[in-house]
Amino acid sequence: MSLDVPVLLVIYRRPEATRRVFEAIAGAKPRRLFIAADGAATSADRDACDAARATVSRIDWECEVSHDFSDENLGLNRRMLSAIDRVFKESESAIILEDDCLPHPRFFTFCSAMLDRYRDDSRIVHVSGECYRAQRVDDDSYFFSKYPLAWGWATWRRAWSIFDAQMASWPRVRTEPEARALFESVDEREYWMSTFDLLHREQSAGRMGSWDYAWYYACMTNGLSIHPAVNLVANIGSGPAASHTLDLAALANRPTGPFEEPLQHPSVVIRDRQADLDTFDRRFPGALLKRQRSFGHQIGRPARWAMRLVRELRGELR
Repeated sequence: MSLDVPVLLVIYRRPEATRRVFEAIAGAKPRRLFIAADGAATSADRDACDAARATVSRIDWECEVSHDFSDENLGLNRRMLSAIDRVFKESESAIILEDDCLPHPRFFTFCSAMLDRYRDDSRIVHVSGECYRAQRVDDDSYFFSKYPLAWGWATWRRAWSIFDAQMASWPRVRTEPEARALFESVDEREYWMSTFDLLHREQSAGRMGSWDYAWYYACMTNGLSIHPAVNLVANIGSGPAASHTLDLAALANRPTGPFEEPLQHPSVVIRDRQADLDTFDRRFPGALLKRQRSFGHQIGRPARWAMRLVRELRGELR
């Protein structure tokens, strides 16, 4: 069977990871495939970039392919945004993968079903392939979250239209009670408030911030995201060739599937607050922040700061 939803694959300089992700896409046989590649940042990267592009050159199924290969290095943020913008100029919906996001075969059918079911439901703005919920509490195949996790995801043109890389509305939104009500704990609220403050300052100063966190802001303040009940995407990108995921540790190569069908739909559209806390702990620094408040951590702070001062005086920290 062929996948009717267009797929966007964004690649750079990791031919082996790209090969694995491309093989997974080939298994789904999308009728429309967009492939975007960034240009080499240095001459040392050129061979790896060329090898990655060669990996996606063989299409052995019936497919309309659009290539967007940049000659210059745009950087991750500009490359992702320009690639996504192009897709939604031509498509109402799309599945989006980077070259380090390896999907389970059911990821594609899951995204396709969600895109179809919630096409006209403005409450839903994002479909994720990731799951960090600590415990499955029912037989539903998915749940609703405030987090638009982006290691393998899908959305609609209508949702992408709310994206604003400048986050111009943040100074107003941050003062509203609804913004604070998004968060289930003090740690979560302070983390995201400070993160969005920083991103807005960077954008206001003309510096390009993190595209995915700007997308998080758009989604978190405009609707809900869907997460599968079982993790469907593994990040395989940790290592020296990664741009932003050099040390994924516990987040790398997480198990995926199995994912049962037919789908069991939730009876109501409501955010799973406990799952969001689990996601903050497991995908974001929630667990770390808890440890930092522990007695053992706090009692050791003077010694750590003293050691840091000594290292600074020795010139070991730059």
